[in-house]
Amino acid sequence: MKRTFDVFFAVTALLITGWFLVLCYLIATVETQSNGLFLQKRVGQYGKLFTIYKLKTIHPKTGLVTIFGRFFRRYKIDELPQFFNVLLGTMSVVGPRPDIEGYYDRLQGESRKILELKPGLTSEASIKYYNEDQLLEQQSNPLIYNDTVLFPDKVKMNLEYYYHHNLVVDLKIIFNTIF
Repeated sequence: MKRTFDVFFAVTALLITGWFLVLCYLIATVETQSNGLFLQKRVGQYGKLFTIYKLKTIHPKTGLVTIFGRFFRRYKIDELPQFFNVLLGTMSVVGPRPDIEGYYDRLQGESRKILELKPGLTSEASIKYYNEDQLLEQQSNPLIYNDTVLFPDKVKMNLEYYYHHNLVVDLKIIFNTIF
């Protein structure tokens, strides 16, 4: 049922936003003077790596966030290509946000249950920490803050989702993400 919902939601979202996504891709391509897609390996279901798709927001030569890149990041527009990940089956609409190697793949004990879920476009944790970049910028040591505060809280929230997820919970998370 979840997979059917994911495919239906992703197809609907791409039909509605497809023209906008193509426009943003072209803007990102021109602004970064490179392919407007950013591809990165992330930890997926069962700890398997997959390639996540995002709009490129950083100029590859300068390493700086571009003007439109700031806009894309602020409004999460850079995440729209992940609907293709949902169609490919590497992601779900709702689930723990996929992380880079060195975090979810190193979970121990009960926390490893999170890896049984497909990573998602949105989650309770991503809603709570929608401004994660700003939170980290305010810290004297962002890595320690992430490792000791943000990541453990996300794990706790994602475990809660693991034990209680269903279609109603997913719809509530999607609603809260949009609004």
